[in-house]
Amino acid sequence: MPHARYKFLVDALAADIRSGRLLPGTRLPTHRQLSAKEGIALVTATRVYAELEAMGLVSGETGRGTFVRETSLPHGLGIDQHAAAAGMVDLNFNYPSLPDQADLLRGALRQLAASGDLEAMLRYQPHSGRQHERDSVARHLACRGLAVGGDQVSIVSGAQHGLAATVMALLRPGDVVATDALTYPGFKVLAEAYRLELAPIPTTGRGPDLGALDRLCMSRRVRAVYAMPTMHNPLGWVMSAHWRRQMVSIARRHELLIIEDAAYAFLAKDPPAPLAALAPETTVYVSGLSKSVATGLRVGFVAAPARWVPAIERAIRATTWNTPGVMTAIACGWLDDGTVVRLEAEKRRDAMVRQSIAGEVLAGLRCVRHPASYFLWLPMPEEVRADQVAMALTRERISVSTAEPFATSAHVPHAIRLALGSVELDALREALEKVKRVIGDYAF
Repeated sequence: MPHARYKFLVDALAADIRSGRLLPGTRLPTHRQLSAKEGIALVTATRVYAELEAMGLVSGETGRGTFVRETSLPHGLGIDQHAAAAGMVDLNFNYPSLPDQADLLRGALRQLAASGDLEAMLRYQPHSGRQHERDSVARHLACRGLAVGGDQVSIVSGAQHGLAATVMALLRPGDVVATDALTYPGFKVLAEAYRLELAPIPTTGRGPDLGALDRLCMSRRVRAVYAMPTMHNPLGWVMSAHWRRQMVSIARRHELLIIEDAAYAFLAKDPPAPLAALAPETTVYVSGLSKSVATGLRVGFVAAPARWVPAIERAIRATTWNTPGVMTAIACGWLDDGTVVRLEAEKRRDAMVRQSIAGEVLAGLRCVRHPASYFLWLPMPEEVRADQVAMALTRERISVSTAEPFATSAHVPHAIRLALGSVELDALREALEKVKRVIGDYAF
């Protein structure tokens, strides 16, 4: 087929989609049907659809066909913080806050102002934090079932920075990292920035398919596995102790680095031991206080085997030099006086109330969730397209995330993730009622 003819067909279909002549959700002819209709080779028809998919205009779905996408939906929904528009109900991002937290901050600032160590906070800090602050974090982690010394702790500017420092310190461009087929979008962004190859692991209802992980490691040179064993985002699972021991066994057999993301782990009451406690020699544990305390308090922590701490410190030096002294002092003060533990318990209760509301309002829809999580996963009914639902909700002034930002495999399921922690309870109930109504409009 001459190049001009091929491009003409791509451009014609793109123009029909952008003009609205082909509506979102329209099922396009099969590759064979397009080939016969246009008198082109099958391989060329496949190339036409591939180019349209690369342009973000269509999506190919195994077993279902090729569909016109909702092109007015913001690209990368779930990563870009477009939801900050005035009047938009945000079910996309979680920034849970309790009523008395502003007063807590006022009190902490007054206490800090009266301390004798205030001038020291205006100077550079050690890259991993001052030793007494690292010890505070180590004591906090002991309450989570992870026994580490303060010398194994690095204080970072939030859990995302902790993941970035870990990747920068311990991985190299081209490394293969096994991760769940649905995973935290922030790690996908890191993988792209540091040119890592993400190898998706199929998911089950209780955790990653460990048989698939083992087979992957036998067929590929996998360097690391990125895991969220406690309160997985977005699927909400808490892996059993048996599941964790199996994962550790696979990691040891194939000499994998384990990156354990525990950003939401505080929401699970009495979970099994962290992977870092089961395999301390090969696991980096990353968490922070953004969800358990406040998103504006950009203090996180990385616990790692002692031999890796110098490399992580160099990564901190190369990125932020150190965590700001004032925020670190406030955070560690709250760790020491029990404020963080209290806030975590209150937020667990708050999340359970919100999940109860979601269960009541969304009754009849399939929901994948944990009863104490701040989010839920909502697979769409058969023939309902997630992008159309998300766009319809945007018109209702409700922001949600589709599955696209979470997917690491070529297959992107039709599902939406609802973040429950950022709006008042009355507004949450009303928004969830609209979500159910919109899905129902497309299901019939």
